[in-house]
Amino acid sequence: MGAHPRTADAARAKVELANVFARYGSAYQATHRLVPVQYRAIAAIEACRTDALGGHIERCEACAALRFHYHSCRNRHCPKCQTLAKERWLAARQAELLPVPYCHLVFTLPHQLNALAQGNPRALYALLFEAVSATLIEFGANPRWLGGEVAATLVLHSWGQTLSQHLHLHCLIAAGALAPDGHWITARRGFLFPIKALSTVFRGKFVAGLQRLIRSGTLKLAGACAALAEPHAQRHLVNSLYDTDWVVYAKQPFAGPAQVLDYLGRYTHRVAISNNRLVSLDDDAVRFRYKDYAHGNRRKVLALEPAEFIRRFLLHVLPAGFMRIRHYGILANRAKREKLALARMALNHTSAAPSPQPESVEAFWLRVAQLDIHQCPHCKTGRMIVVGPIIAQRARAPPT
Repeated sequence: MGAHPRTADAARAKVELANVFARYGSAYQATHRLVPVQYRAIAAIEACRTDALGGHIERCEACAALRFHYHSCRNRHCPKCQTLAKERWLAARQAELLPVPYCHLVFTLPHQLNALAQGNPRALYALLFEAVSATLIEFGANPRWLGGEVAATLVLHSWGQTLSQHLHLHCLIAAGALAPDGHWITARRGFLFPIKALSTVFRGKFVAGLQRLIRSGTLKLAGACAALAEPHAQRHLVNSLYDTDWVVYAKQPFAGPAQVLDYLGRYTHRVAISNNRLVSLDDDAVRFRYKDYAHGNRRKVLALEPAEFIRRFLLHVLPAGFMRIRHYGILANRAKREKLALARMALNHTSAAPSPQPESVEAFWLRVAQLDIHQCPHCKTGRMIVVGPIIAQRARAPPT
């Protein structure tokens, strides 16, 4: 295919995910079968902060300069809509941190489950959470390791650096546990649980759950997974999963709350690809930066045909309403307040941080970027005031 004609200025223009969908989304949808949540994600990202969603017009009180503000789509897969949500979420989590070291674990599914997950994302993702959380709770309750109730936050990621499917859970877990009698059990220094044993138990719990799903007829077995309708194919899959070493990775414990929040900020509200990784766009390829972990974390640029880029991105659109961040143990919602209070008492740290009020957009930008969004960007002295609406060009779809 020939390259799309572009001027030198256009070639240097910043590329955004919305540009990819604006130019190639319709053609892709015409030739590929999508589920409703994927259609909504494409439409939302393409329309985000454009006149399609409406907005308002502002005028400077001093110099009369005009500024046009367009509404955000608020879709959780949109790279332009996660910053404020992330900051508000982090502020809420800060009030829940305990004064102990935290560990970062990563549990990864073997790639031979990718096709099954593509046809059954809700069931496989839920089973991944179930297997990992049950493993951590079991190890925490075992007196050989801790002997109490852990505090864990799990975050689902489904992608690798090249947008390929790479299903894994990031886990942030306190290095200790709350004992049944109310005292705090501190983990051995530099050690939480044995990684090889974690991997074996995680694999056993997941495969057992997968067998239950297959036997119950819960899973859709079509396309590349149609053969799994046969018992011999199911046995072959189970045997191959037991023959595979499942990957559990552990990083060094974090030193304190500041490092914990920095970690959370990097992982919780991340989308499959951010706009700042996109390099260029034409009819031949979407080019984007990635880290090659297999070769010393070298930074490289990958070129994918637009249709393949869209296909890979849509692999990571979550099922509607699916919660990709979940809390377990003493952080589980049903008794979090009481158990956190007990843990702080056991740690002689009874003064919990107050639960913050939701931060306004104005306060957020002033804190994060030292930007007064009401100051005129032209004269730098006047204040911008709303003088009229921008009517949306199309109905706004609900965010997902």
